[in-house]
Amino acid sequence: MQLDTDWLLAQGQDAPLLHSVSTGFGRKTPQKIGIAVSGGGDSMALLHLLARCAAQTGHLIEAVTVDHGLRPEAADEAAMVSAMCERAKIPHTTLQWTGWTGQGNLSAAARDARYALMADWAKTRSIEGIVLGHTGDDVAETFLMRLGRKAGVDGLATMDVNFERNGIRWARPLWQQSRSELRDYLRRHDVHWAEDPTNDDPSYSRTRARKALHTLAPLGIDAETLHAVSFNMAQARTALEHYTRQEADLREVQQGGDIVLPLAPPLPMDIERRLLGKAIQWIGGIGYPPRADAIPHVEMRLPDARPHTGAGCVLSAENGAIRITREFNAVRDAKCPTDQIWDGRWRLDGPHSHDLEVRALGDAITDCPNWRDSGVPRRSLMASPAIFRGKNLIAAPIAGYNQGWSAQIVANFQTFLLSH
Repeated sequence: MQLDTDWLLAQGQDAPLLHSVSTGFGRKTPQKIGIAVSGGGDSMALLHLLARCAAQTGHLIEAVTVDHGLRPEAADEAAMVSAMCERAKIPHTTLQWTGWTGQGNLSAAARDARYALMADWAKTRSIEGIVLGHTGDDVAETFLMRLGRKAGVDGLATMDVNFERNGIRWARPLWQQSRSELRDYLRRHDVHWAEDPTNDDPSYSRTRARKALHTLAPLGIDAETLHAVSFNMAQARTALEHYTRQEADLREVQQGGDIVLPLAPPLPMDIERRLLGKAIQWIGGIGYPPRADAIPHVEMRLPDARPHTGAGCVLSAENGAIRITREFNAVRDAKCPTDQIWDGRWRLDGPHSHDLEVRALGDAITDCPNWRDSGVPRRSLMASPAIFRGKNLIAAPIAGYNQGWSAQIVANFQTFLLSH
């Protein structure tokens, strides 16, 4: 969003906040922007600021609120947001989440559901990007929480300011602003907001982190300091990712759907771990690389190392290398028509027909007379895509049983590294 410089300078105390919001997406701002608004002070300030920017630039904006149904106050907060949007003539939608089963990590499930719901909403409204109201205080609190979980460089790095998830662009334009700055802004403009009662509930780790910041402040460990450290960690992460991609170009071999990582010459442990983690993420189709302690890269160096399974993948030692392959059990029940992407990675080309489908090759490998000639291990081939008509195997391209069919990876590993 390109704001008029004279207008911006005339906004006094508001100018820095307006500038941050107008540049949230970098050089390419979507023409139509979604705003995630919970009713709390951070998101209400973001809504008000973006509405002022959009009025100057002509961008279209819409607001969305997700009611997780977990707090009785949530419905009233959504109604407050809706009322403000109605006064400002901003389209607003409230989305309901009813997917909580009572099992697993509630915060993680609610977060994933929130992103998915908002992304689906955005797509139906032709919205390409959504802004989130995370602040510098959120960065500092997250740093403390992750520090308590013994996080490394990646975990302690500041949250992504611009990223893509669920097919939508996301931005955090207020990541450098403090919560107090936004409250002052709201008071200046007589904008009301709701205080989430969970902010005072010590059973939540974020509440405890917020309290810890006050305790640590006399030592100079305040939100501003942790924000700076988190930014430094992000720069270190960028450098490590650069050398990870470089080493991938030099040594990783993609064979079929597998990644083979030679262990010689030796790599710094962190680079090796990153390569393995990214390979597992690419092959397993998971949103994030596995935790460092879930990657057995040290054990896999041993000559008698046994295969290790995790995240839908199998890691095995092989002639001075580590092979990462898809686990058959993870794709045993995966199936789709032959003209669709199978297992998130494979495109099949051949004589398509409505009575054919793609499934993992599995035990039908015995119907592939020349599978050994492929040079790909049996375990890997069993998890590779094959074309079936009912129970009958029609083709298995990776196993050398082509029958007029071919199979290609949609995006290779190097492309994946560049985009993640």
